[in-house]
This record gives sequence, structure tokens and C-alpha cells, in this order.
Amino acid sequence: MNLPTYNEDPAVLHVGTMENHAYFIPFSDEESERSHDRTRSARMTLLSGTWRFAYYPNQWDVPDAFKEADFDADSWDAIPVPSCWQMLGYDRHQYTNIRYPFPFDPPYVPEDNPCGAYVTDFTLNTPDDVTELHFEGVDSCFYVWVNGNLVGYSQVSHSTSAFDISAFVHAGRNRLAVLVMKWCDGSYLEDQDKLRMSGIFRDVYLLHRPQHHIFDYTVRTPVSDDLREAAIELSVVWNDAPGQAMCTLYAPDGTQLAQQSTDASGSVHFALDHPVLWNAEHPALYELVICADGETIVQQVGVKHIAVRDAVLYVNGVNIKIKGVNRHDSDPFVGYAVEREHVLRDLRMMKQHNFNALRTSHYPNAPWLPELCARMGFYMIAEADLETHGAFSIYNSQPYAEGEFDYEREHPSFGLLCHDPRFADAMLDRVQRSVIRDKNCAAILMWSLGNESGFGPNLERAARWVKTYDPTRLTHYESSIYYLPDKSNDLSDIDVYSRMYSSPAACDMYCEEDVVQKPFVQCEFVHAMGNGPGDIEDYFARIYRYDQFMGGFVWEWCDHAVWMGKTPEGKDRYFYGGDFGEFPHDGNFCMDGLVYPDRTPHTGLKEWKNAARPVRTQWKSDDVGRVTLKNCLDFTDLRDAVTLRYEVTQDGAVTQSGTCDLPSIQPHTEAELNLPLCLPQTGTCCVNLYYLQKQADGVHEIGEELGFDQYVVRREQPKQPAKASSAITWQEDRRAVIVTGADFRYVWNRCTGLFDEMTAGQMTYCKQPQQWNIWRAPTDNDREIAPVWRQAGYDRALVRVYDSGVRQTAHGVELWANAALNAIHIQHIVDLTVCWTIAGDGSVHLRVDGKHNGQMPFLPRFGLRLFLPHDFETVKYLGYGPLESYIDKHQASKFGRYRDTVTGLHEDYIKPQENGSHYGCTRLEIVSDRGAAIAVTGDSFSFNASHYTQEELEHKAHNFELTPCDATVLCLDYKMSGVGSNSCGPKLAEAYQLCETQFTWELDMRLGR
Repeated sequence: MNLPTYNEDPAVLHVGTMENHAYFIPFSDEESERSHDRTRSARMTLLSGTWRFAYYPNQWDVPDAFKEADFDADSWDAIPVPSCWQMLGYDRHQYTNIRYPFPFDPPYVPEDNPCGAYVTDFTLNTPDDVTELHFEGVDSCFYVWVNGNLVGYSQVSHSTSAFDISAFVHAGRNRLAVLVMKWCDGSYLEDQDKLRMSGIFRDVYLLHRPQHHIFDYTVRTPVSDDLREAAIELSVVWNDAPGQAMCTLYAPDGTQLAQQSTDASGSVHFALDHPVLWNAEHPALYELVICADGETIVQQVGVKHIAVRDAVLYVNGVNIKIKGVNRHDSDPFVGYAVEREHVLRDLRMMKQHNFNALRTSHYPNAPWLPELCARMGFYMIAEADLETHGAFSIYNSQPYAEGEFDYEREHPSFGLLCHDPRFADAMLDRVQRSVIRDKNCAAILMWSLGNESGFGPNLERAARWVKTYDPTRLTHYESSIYYLPDKSNDLSDIDVYSRMYSSPAACDMYCEEDVVQKPFVQCEFVHAMGNGPGDIEDYFARIYRYDQFMGGFVWEWCDHAVWMGKTPEGKDRYFYGGDFGEFPHDGNFCMDGLVYPDRTPHTGLKEWKNAARPVRTQWKSDDVGRVTLKNCLDFTDLRDAVTLRYEVTQDGAVTQSGTCDLPSIQPHTEAELNLPLCLPQTGTCCVNLYYLQKQADGVHEIGEELGFDQYVVRREQPKQPAKASSAITWQEDRRAVIVTGADFRYVWNRCTGLFDEMTAGQMTYCKQPQQWNIWRAPTDNDREIAPVWRQAGYDRALVRVYDSGVRQTAHGVELWANAALNAIHIQHIVDLTVCWTIAGDGSVHLRVDGKHNGQMPFLPRFGLRLFLPHDFETVKYLGYGPLESYIDKHQASKFGRYRDTVTGLHEDYIKPQENGSHYGCTRLEIVSDRGAAIAVTGDSFSFNASHYTQEELEHKAHNFELTPCDATVLCLDYKMSGVGSNSCGPKLAEAYQLCETQFTWELDMRLGR
């Protein structure tokens, strides 16, 4: 098919499209519109539905006749629109994070450019004065014909394109034909980190307008500095000659406040005394009803005051804290074609987990999403559909070194397209389309120029335009810190200092400067890939410490994957990068969310929820029951929002509980509270404080838990019940010592310092010999350190015993060994002095003195690996649960007594990795189906019980490929290093590394029924 080559001409962005304007849907009557359901408008005809479709490997194979009104498309496939054609089996999926999926040759794209040809019919009873055709999302560019006539062309995948098709339609049946191309010159500006999909993926609809109508309008809400006075100002733009509109203003409670007609300039001014201000905790919305020429438009209006003083962000006079998350349009069944209910599900879950902000990474969402955010209460960074990250990774000979906290970073190629005048208008167009469409939405706090595109004159121009067009909001752009050699950046129109993945220490560096220039935000932080993030609390400590640190946005909301059916056993099969045979790809780097693809929460989501809890409490250790409560909300008195429930536990069992209402505690203030606590005098005693939702709000139910604090008031090691002792005998040879008592027999290997066999009460406890263990199946956050660990031989560590012996002591038989862990062609990793003491009742005490080679990297873990018979399934423990927990990831866990199963302890990450461990334990018991049990006690240890070996978890790419072993694998750890967020974030903090050069570990073990 011969076509104008608009798709490779950056000077031609849109042909035949209407000018940009605010998003709105006109109605014929006010009542329908005030329902906020656009499909009820008689002036809208939704064309989404079943269309005819054909896929072609390039435009030359597309029949010229397909665009004609009488073309017979009955033999073509019937597909749903909206959809992504890769999700329907056409073409193939590709996931790439940074690298372009085609040669870097801007503005040209491959000649073999896959295309999708779409055909549908619609009927008009009588032609309207004006008929508009709207596409809300098409990837990447498209040509449009109506009744065989070329209407136009457009690009910018995630922005609305509208055409006036009045001259092309007639009464009766009309034919709409659309040709979508996979790539265009705009694809160089859409290199976002996501699965790459194509097609008409958002709604298509007609609007039926009168000849004379409102084309655009702008709502501004100036507020006085003292917040006592405000105004709602409307400015209307008509499609031709100016007209008059009747405007009615309703208060957030529905009360009619005023009514005015627009003046000759198309303006209306409503003055407000003591306005009800919009914020994320109380999203109060006025309604402005605009009636003109038989149309009714209802605009919800949020009145708010945004200011920056001394590098501190204030909303309505309050130094708010951003607790945000990045969100892509992603669904494992429909790809980008997410429906309204999908988005509502996401937003509800975010609210339930204490998020108050959303970044539309990295493009505008459907136009109704900002409206939902305004109603539900989210601050938004609204981001333009712009990313040129692939320029970062093209070949160049200059090295790039990144410092801990650089205010500027030179890079030889990152900003190439920002300096390319051919793309100047295209970049400005993308920013303008984002801002103009959503300019009237109350939720938007910042306009973002885009993501990871370097910086240069093209974006400087865009930033200037934003500040001129909408000075009421902040401008944001993280990659403004990058500059080309011999170039400098003008950052005067960027309002915030935005970074990604700065370490907590780097946050300190910026916020403790003598003069902080701009508010600081982390537009991406606490990377949530796989088992993580593990450093959330460290960031929250700083967010609350520094006024200039406004907060951040977790990367990211959901794992991106494609559902590929189920296994014969009924397990979901999710595919990610590389599973489709594509090149290039970035593996499972798209599996980096707080929720699984089906929105099942990761443990990291629960971790975030408690770190972002609305209340924080300090325990007064010198005064039983006296606590200080800090209100972490920005606009709400705790008395109105939260009920407190308290409980006291003794060794995990609840001994006291109760609830109480809170006194008035204003935002950002503290108050003391005395609780009527009665603390037990023995055992490990904890006080748990739960913060419960006081009133239902459409998202939370009354009594729903919002977070908790726990205080371990006293720790006391549980006592093992004494068993009858008996005489012990032993036999030894060069390789083993066999220790025998009345009801047990243990075989100790002198070559390992561990037991090969342990039998008690006719039950065997060793499916295979015990092992020393310093390895773990690398987590996604270990991707940087795991190669270092492997280089140090940690994944193939061997044990060498240099000396061993057996002796009788007053406590029993003592088995000792001097040993070391090393690896082939690697020196000593850890030197060990091992001592096992076996008492007459069969109980075993272990003491290990270790010396870690300081030249080696920190250890993943240090401990033992036991292989119990497979029927050891019931797990009881006293430690941090019920969620998996680690030294840096236990904010969502409480110290307590828990019962679970080995199967239930497994956290089923789609890419298998270390999971399901439990930190800070003092007691563990695992019981077999036959009643045999192994009990372990110690001061504080970590354990992991699984039906999968760490080797199986390490070497399988997907969870549905895992094969359980014929044993229950029990890992007992002196310590395990934290999980952090180093898959894309900072290195694991030293405080969470197992880097001790010397350590002593003791534990007790008892076998029997």
C-alpha cells in the first residue's frame, strides 16, 4: 500500500487532527452528566467493540482497497477493539527496558514495519452538524479513512487524537478504516521500560456536536495565601464565533452556590469565602455545570494552593509528604488495553496500602484516570509520552561513571535527541498534549516533561512553555541532571530536584546542604523487584526528618507479564522478556512490581503499607502503658480517622487486648496516651498497637487495619522441657563418630563437622547429610552482588576439616572440629571452630566460632542446611511473621507465635529466588505427619523451610518450572544478609550485610515426638 511517509517525517506529527483541548464529554442534559458515566451521553457513540482486522508484516502487503467503503472484510479476523494485537496472537511480544528494538537511525524505522489494518462500520441516522472521531490511544501511528477518504494521520501513542469527520460522513452506514504501524519516527521518543505492544488499545468514539459549541475551556482556582479566599475562574473557547454559556457552581456537598453567564470574553468568576480545599486525604470537589447550545458539560473542580518556600513544598499551607507509586497500564490478559474497572481495582488497592500519589509512568493514562484520582484522592505527576532512553546505550567509546550523588552528570549520548532540532516540535507537542488535555484536573500536582531522555534545548523549550501555560503547578523532570560534553543545561524552569534510587545517605547529603535550592523528590525509589524492597523504613525516616524531602514514588506498581495459559497441573504460566524469542530483551526486569500480574500482593506491598502507616508510636520504656503517638497525616485529626487496638502477648500468646478512641492529635503533631496494660513477668513480652479505620470511606471498611507498631518489651529464651537422660556411648574411626543413647543414634562426619545421620525414637531426621550453607538463590536485588559472590566461590563452597575429636564432659559428649570453608581456586572464605555437645536425653547444643576473610565480599548467609524427610510439613515458630522477613524487610511482620506449613511458607515469585525466610526467631519446631519433630531454640536466628532446594530456585527461570525435591529443606541461619533494592537501586547498606569478620553462633536442637 502506497502511503504518504508521515511515519518517518518528524516535521509531520499530525495531519487533519483537531487542535489540542481539555478532555470532556458533552451531554444533552445535566442529570446524566452528573453521574460521571460518559457512556450515558446521547452525544457519544462508542465505537469500541468487534472490528475486522488483518495483520501484515509491512505496509507494502496491505491491499490498497481495504480503505474503500465497499471493501469486503468479512474474511478478516474479528477482534476486540481496544486491544493489543500481540495479545491476540499476531506478531510477537518483546520486552526491552532501554535498548531500541530497531537500529538507531532517527528518524527512520525498519522497512519491514508490521501493520494492522482495522475496519468497522457505524450508522448515523441523520448527519450531525459536527461529528468528531476520537482515538484515546493507538501505538504507534495511524492513518484514518472514512468512506474511502483519507481523513488524516496522527502519532503519540498515549495521547488523544481527534478528527472532525463531518465532511466525510452521511446518513446510514459509514465505513471507518484505520492502518496502524508498529513503528514510526515517534517510536524514538517512546522507548519506555515495558512490554512493547501495538494497536488501537484505548477507546474509539464519536462525539455529536452542534454547529456552534464549546471547543475548549480552562478552569483556574486562585487561592489567597491565608487560604481564606479563593475563586473558580472559567475561560471558554468556542469553535467559531463567541457565544454565551450558563454556568452553575455546586459545593462539594451538592448545594448550589451560584449561577452566572459567561461574559463577552467567555469568562466567569466565582468568588469563594472560606473555600473547601482539595487534598489527597479529603478530595473535596466542587462541580461546575456549563450549559450552551443544547450541551451540558460538568467539570469537577478541586481548589488547592501550591507553593514552594525555602525549598519546601506546601499544599494548602501544609508541608505534605508524597507516598507515591509509579504505574504502567499493564494487564497479563489484555496488555495495555486496561478497562476502567482494572484501573479502579489498582487505585483502591493503592489507597488500602497507604499510597497518596501516583506518577503516570511514563505517558498519559486514559483521560478518565486523572478524574478518578481527583475523586479518590491522589496527587499526580502527570508525565508526557516521552522517553529516549535508548540513546543512553548506543555504542560510544567514552566511559560513564556515576557518583553517589551528582548534581550534574556528563554523558556522551543520552541527550542526543534533546539536542536534535528535527525533534524539537515533536517533543514540545508531546508535552503540550499532556498538559492541555488534563489541565483542569484537580489531582495534578506536577507536570513531568517525560522520562529518561537526557536534557537539552528541546526540553528546555518545553519547560518554558509549561511554566507560561500553567504557572499554578510545578514542573518536574528527573533527567535534567544529564548534559552532553561541552554543553550546559538551563534548569530555571524545573521546579523540583528529582532523582531516582538515591541511597538514604545521598538523601542526607542533599537535604543537609547549607542552602537547599529546590524541593527534593525521588520519582523512582525502593525498587520493588522480586523479594524486596528491603530498605523502605530507611527512606521514611528521612522523609519525615527533612522538610525539603517531599517523598517519593515506588518503582513500580505491578509485574508486567503475559499470561500464556496453565500447566497441566493448573499453575498459571506467565512469560516475560526473552520467553518470546525476541532480541533485544531484558529478561525479567519487567517483573518489578509490588503486586503480581493478577494483582495478588507481594510481601513488599505489605511492607510499604506499614512503613506508610498514618500513625507512629514511641514506647516509653520507663512508664508501662505510656506511649507517644505521632500523627503522620497531613490534613486529618487522628481522632476522626483512627481507632487504636492494643494487645499484650507472652511468648506469642495474647494475654490482654482492648480498643480505645484517640484524643485530638492534629496533623504532624504528637500526644501522649496511657494504656491500661498489664505486662506478664515471664517469657518474651510484646505490646502490639493496631491502627484501625474509624469510618468507612468507600475504600476502607470500619475496623480495617491501616498499620501497626510493635514493642518487644522483654525477651526471654524459651526453655526446652527436660527429658530423661541416659548413658551415652560412642564409637569412632577416622571418618566418623557414632554417638548412641537410649533412644537416639547420631552419626557425625569428621570430614564436615556435621551429622550425616540422626535417628531418634525410631524416626530418621536426615534424608541426606547436613551441609554448611553460605549461599542463597540470588534474589532479583542480588543481581549486582551475585556475580561478585560467585567469583568468590560462595555458590560452590567446600568444607575442609583440619582437626577433630570427641570427649566426655560433664554436659555430655562433645564433638569438635577446626575447619574452613573454601572453594576451588579460592582461598579460605570462613574459618570455623565447631563444637557439638550431645546430652544424655539426645538434645544437641551447637557453638560455632567463625572468622570471615575480610578480603572477601559480605556473605549472603551463614548457617546449616538440613534435609528432613518430605513429610515434615507443619511449622511452628516464635519469630517475625507471618510474612517472610529479613533484617531489612520486617516492617510488615510482628514478633509472635505462628503456625504454618512448609508449603504455605513459600512465596511464589514468578522468577524463583530466595524467599520465605523468617528473621529474629527464638524457637522453631517442624513436625512430620508421623508425629516426629525437630525443635530448635536460639537467641535470634533465621530459618527457611521449603520443598525446593536453593539450587532449584536459582536455576529455574519460572515458578511453573519448579520441581520439588524429596525432602523438606531446612536452612538454619546465624544471619542472612538483607534483600535491599539493588536490582535498580543503591547497594545494600552495610548495616544489613553479613560482613562480620568474627562471630559466634549458638543454638539448641532436640529431636523426638
